[in-house]
Amino acid sequence: MSIALDDLSRLGLVHRAGEDEVWTPVDPTVAEVTARAPLEREIRERQLELSRLHARLRPVAALYAEHSRSERRAERLRQVDSAADVRRELSAMTRMCTEEMVSIQPGGGRNPNTLHGIVEESVAMLERGVRVRTLYQHTARASLATQTYVRAVSAAGARIRTTAEVFDRVIIFDRETAFVPQSRVEGRPQGASIVTDPTVVGFLYRMFETLWRSGRPFDLDEVIAGRLTEQDESAQDRLAADDLRLAILRLMAAGLKDDVIARRLGMAPRTLRRHLRDITGELRAESRFQAGYRAWRLGLPLEDEAGEPEPADGTLPEPE
Repeated sequence: MSIALDDLSRLGLVHRAGEDEVWTPVDPTVAEVTARAPLEREIRERQLELSRLHARLRPVAALYAEHSRSERRAERLRQVDSAADVRRELSAMTRMCTEEMVSIQPGGGRNPNTLHGIVEESVAMLERGVRVRTLYQHTARASLATQTYVRAVSAAGARIRTTAEVFDRVIIFDRETAFVPQSRVEGRPQGASIVTDPTVVGFLYRMFETLWRSGRPFDLDEVIAGRLTEQDESAQDRLAADDLRLAILRLMAAGLKDDVIARRLGMAPRTLRRHLRDITGELRAESRFQAGYRAWRLGLPLEDEAGEPEPADGTLPEPE
């Protein structure tokens, strides 16, 4: 009984009254007001402290950001070898970005933990007026984690597109700073090169714009914005599938092996084999060679815009 009374007393629900100090119940509303008063006072004091801290540090933060930006531009090229340091640099640039962030993300669906970690930063950028555009490969459309990320950032104003094939991962902030992954070296974590040379960054940005114009809107991007009907959405999906088949045919015509084609298009080899079966079946071909020949006879575009076949090289490495 004494334990129960102690608990009630700590909550302010009973108190001793009268000369005999008899335990007397207290109105719970009164007990709540009494208990809340010191907590609310402490909260107000903390809020005032935060306001004073913000007023003191915010002007300095702006000066630091401008100084850091100037230093980065002066360096032109900086190597960051640690993956953890790359993430810190990306996080810092995300906070300093004022106008636009564009990125190319090759491969299929991205790591769910990575996407979960950058949603908040992406939305924060969008809320302060920064434009965000991201280009994935068509194979990312099937990734539930990527769909969840796209849904969150599209609702905040980001624009997402997909294309059949991209070159390598690149992230560009304010058309001034670009992050490019380093080549993989076995036994060593992959870092990145941070580029601020205007000529190089300008070239990378134009490359992004070229790929962006050829991309198809990610269905969630347009559906959430209310600019596509269900029929239009299905049409976009069909166009993406057609782009993917043409990309496979072009890479086949260039003589690339299946594993290289799969890496270039960001899909598993098993998925590629399924697409190859569909393509050869649709063209009523019995071999890859016959499929390529029949595609050529049909007039399908198996060359790039310059009229040359795709280069028969491998793929650039993808960072974690």
